[in-house]
Amino acid sequence: MSTFFYMLLAFVVGVLAGWFLWGRLRGELDSLRGDLDRTRSERNKARSDLDACVRARADLGARLRDAPTAKTGTDKASAPAPAPLMSTAAKAKSAPSKAAAKPAAAKSAAAKPAARSTAAPKPAARTAAAKAAAKRAAPASGKATAKADNLRRLIGIGPVNEKLLKGQGVTTYAQIAAWTDADVKRIEEVLNFDGRIAREKWIEQAKLLASGNEAEFARQFPTAGTSSNT
Repeated sequence: MSTFFYMLLAFVVGVLAGWFLWGRLRGELDSLRGDLDRTRSERNKARSDLDACVRARADLGARLRDAPTAKTGTDKASAPAPAPLMSTAAKAKSAPSKAAAKPAAAKSAAAKPAARSTAAPKPAARTAAAKAAAKRAAPASGKATAKADNLRRLIGIGPVNEKLLKGQGVTTYAQIAAWTDADVKRIEEVLNFDGRIAREKWIEQAKLLASGNEAEFARQFPTAGTSSNT
């Protein structure tokens, strides 16, 4: 009896499982059918659009073929009249203009000598200006040819800083001695310093060396020129 009961229970469970699985498979099948229908409808729509594009292209080609003939007809209609049919009024108008052009040409020819005479003093003015510019440039050239000092004698100036200073045009003790606060700020920005010029007393050192006071320089800055210079 118990065996029959178990067999019946297994049959019922199998039927329920099969029904459940069939229901799920049927739902998926219906979904696939719906997707297939939508794909077919989109394909039919694309075909109709393609046919419309083909017809439009054919229509446009026919219009383009007909366009040259129409254009040539309009060009012929808008062509100017032959030269013999034109009136002689234009010729009559051009004759006075040519007669008026001759006095104008004569006036311009008479005005050229006057213009040349007024432009004659220009070379003299240019030579005077060149001489004045040469005089102004003379002091500058003298400064440029001044003998460069050994900036590495100053404490804090090594080969790198000397090269950077020369790149800024600083080559003598007198230039460093005459630095203002603005000059110090500009040089510190170039050398990437922050108050180092004041701490190492570059200006004081340069003043002593520029004045030739070697003894006082050696007394105040005994480490100058040694290995601990920089």
